[in-house]
Amino acid sequence: MSATRYTYLGPAGTFTEAALHTLPEAATRELVPLPSVPAALDAVRAGEAAGAFVAIENSVEGAVTATADELATGSPLMIYREVLLPITFALLVRPGTELADVKTVTSHPVAQPQVRRWIGTNLPEARWEAAASNADGARLVQEGQVDGAFAGEFAAALYGLHPLVTDIHDAEAATTRFVLVGRPGRAASPTGWDKTSMVVWLGDNHPGALLELLQEFAVRGVNLMRIESRPTGQGLGNYCFSIDCEGHLTERRVAEALMGLKRICPRVRFLGSYPRADRRDATPRRAGSSDEDFVVAADWLARCLDGRGED
Repeated sequence: MSATRYTYLGPAGTFTEAALHTLPEAATRELVPLPSVPAALDAVRAGEAAGAFVAIENSVEGAVTATADELATGSPLMIYREVLLPITFALLVRPGTELADVKTVTSHPVAQPQVRRWIGTNLPEARWEAAASNADGARLVQEGQVDGAFAGEFAAALYGLHPLVTDIHDAEAATTRFVLVGRPGRAASPTGWDKTSMVVWLGDNHPGALLELLQEFAVRGVNLMRIESRPTGQGLGNYCFSIDCEGHLTERRVAEALMGLKRICPRVRFLGSYPRADRRDATPRRAGSSDEDFVVAADWLARCLDGRGED
C-alpha cells in the first residue's frame, strides 16, 4: 500500500480537491485524481492508496448517493476525518464569450440543483448536460463541447477559462461535507466533538421496524444527526439506512446503541467514529446517558446479583 497517496474525484480543479487541500497532511501526500467516486474508493480497497477523499453530503441536495452506496457495499471501509466546504459556483466560459452566447451548460449532477433557479432566471433557454465532475465540465468548455460550466472560480485558470459570473448559488450557506476514507482500523481517538457513522439493514418489513431501530438510540440519549434510506438493490421495498449520530464508539451510550442494533438487525456496518468538522456544541446530553451513569447502573446491578441490592 502507498501510505502517502490519497485519491479523490478529479480532475484537478474540483471542489473535492479544494476541500482536500484544507487537510494539513495533504501537503505531504501524493494526491491522485480519479474519474469517479467508486474508482477513488476502490484504489483504497486494492491497497493502491492510504485514503480516498470524497463528498458524502450536500446541504441542498442531500446524500451523495455514489459515496453512500459504495460505503454500504463491497469490502468495508472506514471514515477517519470530515471537512465542510462552503460552496459557491462561477459560470466558466471561454474568453470572449458573453452571457447571450451561452446555449449549453454543464456541471456535476449534484451541483445542478444548487444553481437551477439561477439558470431559470438568467439562462432560461440553455440546455444542461451532466459532467463527471465540475472540473470535468470546465474541461468540456475548454474543448468547445459546451458553452459554460458551473464550477469553482479557482478552476478557471487551470483550464484557460473566464469566470463570466461568480458567487452563484440558489441557497445561502450551501455546504458540502467531504470525508477521508481508509481501510478498517482503530477509530480516531475521541475528542469530545465526535460523530459515529454506520449503515443498518432491517431484518424484515413489519409495523414498527424503523421505530425499533430508532429506539436503540433514543433510550440511551444518543442524538441522530442524519438518517437516510437507500435501496439495497434486492427489490422494491428493501432498504438500508445510512446513519450519523453524535458521540464516539468509546462512549458507553453509543457502544450500547450499536450493540442493540446488532441484536435486532441482520447487518450493521460500522463506518467509523471521528471528529466533527463543525465543532458545534453537542445536543444537551439527557440525564442518565453519561459514561458515569452507565458505570453507576452497572455497579448497582452487580450488587443486586450479589444480594447487596439497594435503591
